[in-house]
This record gives sequence, C-alpha cells and structure tokens, in this order.
Amino acid sequence: MTSSELDWATDYEYFDPSFVADPQAVWAELREGCPFAHTERHGGSWLPTTYDLISQVAYDTEHFSSRDVGVVGAGHDLPLLVAPPITSDPPFHTAARRLLLPAFSPKAIDALEPLTRSVTRELLDAIGDADTADAAGDYAQHIPVRVIAHMLGVPASMETTFTDWVIRVLQIGPTKPEVGAQATREILQFFREQVEQRRQERAQDDLVSFLLDTQIDGEPLTDKHILGTCLLILVAGIDTTWSSIGSSLWHLATHDEDRQRLVDDPGLIPTAVEEFLRAYAPVTMARIVDKEVSVAGHDLHPGERVLLPFPAGNRDPAKFDGADEVRIDRQHNRHFAFGIGIHRCLGSNLARLELQVAIDEWLARFPDFRLTDDARVEWTGGQVRGPRSIPVTLR
Repeated sequence: MTSSELDWATDYEYFDPSFVADPQAVWAELREGCPFAHTERHGGSWLPTTYDLISQVAYDTEHFSSRDVGVVGAGHDLPLLVAPPITSDPPFHTAARRLLLPAFSPKAIDALEPLTRSVTRELLDAIGDADTADAAGDYAQHIPVRVIAHMLGVPASMETTFTDWVIRVLQIGPTKPEVGAQATREILQFFREQVEQRRQERAQDDLVSFLLDTQIDGEPLTDKHILGTCLLILVAGIDTTWSSIGSSLWHLATHDEDRQRLVDDPGLIPTAVEEFLRAYAPVTMARIVDKEVSVAGHDLHPGERVLLPFPAGNRDPAKFDGADEVRIDRQHNRHFAFGIGIHRCLGSNLARLELQVAIDEWLARFPDFRLTDDARVEWTGGQVRGPRSIPVTLR
C-alpha cells in the first residue's frame, strides 16, 4: 500500500516507504484537514503535525510522560529501558540532565573541534582521488561514531559494532522489536564491562569515568543509571547526527547554487546548518499520556502514545515563511530539530560542531560534487530519518 492509498487522518503508517521517502506532502495534507491524526497501527498513537500542537504536548510534562520515547511500543519482554535524562520525568529529570551539562557545554564541545577535523580529513583522505563516492556510507556515517567513541573512552576499533548496534536499535528495532532488544542487551553488557574496567583502573578522562565520579543528592549514580546514560549517548549521538550530515550533503549534491554559495562563502556554513536542521530534522520522539487530557478537541487517556514529529513542525507555514523552501541564509529560524521543552537535545552543541566541520571539510576537498545521474537515494524512517546512501560524482 502506498501513502496515496492510506487515510492518513485515521490510519497513518509511519513506516510506509512513500512517506519515508517524502513525508512533506503528507504533513501538509494533515495540517489542512486533520492536524491531530490517529492510527491503530503499532499499538495505536496520535500524530500532531503543526508547530503549536507539537509544542503543546512537548511542554506539558504534567499530562505526558517521557518514560517511553519510542515511536512504537517495546513489543518484547525486555524491561523498560531507563536512559536518563531522555526517559526521565520531573523532578528526577532535572538532576539527571544537570549532571551532564558540563560534559556538553560549549567550552567542552569546542575542545573537540581538532579531533572532529582530524576524523573528517582521515575519511576524505581514504576517498582520495576517486571519481565517485558515497557521501553517506563513506563519510557522514563514520564521523559521529568516532567522535562519540572518543568521548566515551571506548575503542574506536569497534566502530563497525557500534554502527551495527545503532542500526538494529533505531532502524530495524521499531518494526522488529526483538532485533532492537537484542542489540540493547549487547550494548548494556558492553558498557557493564567498561564500567567494571573503570572501577578497577580509573585512568581515563571520559564520560564513563565522569558518570562513575558523579553524584545526585550526595549519592553515587546507580549502575542502571550509568549504563542507561551510556547507551543513550552512544545511540542518540550517532544516527541522529549522521542523518543530519547526510541530509545536508544530499541537499548540496542536488542544489548547485547552494553548494557553490557555501564554497564561495564558508562563513555562511553555520547559518546554512541551522536551515538544514530545520528542513531535514531527523528525529521523531514520543510521549505517553499520564493523565486524562484534551488535545485539539480529542480526549486522550492514560497509556496512549503521542508522536512528536519535529520535522513536521519545522515545515509549518504558520511559523516559517516559505516553510518548504530551503533558504541557507534564513535569519529567523526558531526550529526545533533538537526538540523543545525540558528534553531539548543535550548534545545540540556537539551536533552543530560535527555538521559544520563535516560540511566545511567536504566542500574544501570536493567543491564540485553532485549526485550521480543514476543515483537512487534511499531514506531510513521511523524514529530517525536520513539518507542511507548518497552516490556522488566528486569532480
């Protein structure tokens, strides 16, 4: 069944291939006719598609819980994952988030710029003098894996394993829950071993050691808290960022004027990055109804799931002039690619750094790249949307 055959107001399918490939038309249709859609698929959920409705749910921590942020229910017997602060509600969320702020502050992230540039240049050197490349598979998808591995103090040699875990959790897991559950078990076991190593020899200046040395209300963090946070940093910091880098490079590979403009004026890259984040925001999160509440004239009941498609809000013409146009010099850009409210992405500074460096270094090396004539660009969907491959001609 294609998206054109679905009644998106009453029976949307977030994993429909046509929707994954081009969701903008569906969001526009729903905003006009049914801005708060519903489906019984995947256990049932609601779908707000306007900036204001998404904001209403995201800011309302009294009626909506973040204990399960997946776009579909778990669907397996793995205990509900605790991954502070993203799966936490107030008041615990406040303390769980505050303890991580120093590690993701602008100063801390700025210190990672040399490493990030070194990673991108190493990847570009590997492409070398080739005439073609996959801007996603050869480049974008490696950058955040290596940067996050460095921050966690875990072996960069496990990059292939980390990538496999993330794909199984975020790309396969939503529709094949046991696949995601098994990957989650493997990640937790890996970090269980890493934590034990740090307890035996605290010699590394990394996030795992940082969590072991941190306290909340005078008490050390529980192992469950530490393992969940490590998993969150690994999983959330990889696919989201490589999807954003990939989407940005896909745009530049298909819009010669924008590409040339950034080549001629690299100082515009930070502004362009904000527009790429708005136009191609990768993440959809969810909330669980905790108390009876009414949204857009609909009564919601405890246990129901509400999706928060941040990309849909970023395309709302009521909030953005020329919402479906990508304007790389857009000055007023209050997007929520990083979410909004208390759960706004803690790693936004890191993501921006990686995006800016990745685009800057790529354009410096391959200023004339473009999509190959026979390119077939496939996109992943569900929790995180981004291009799986971007075949490009480099010269």
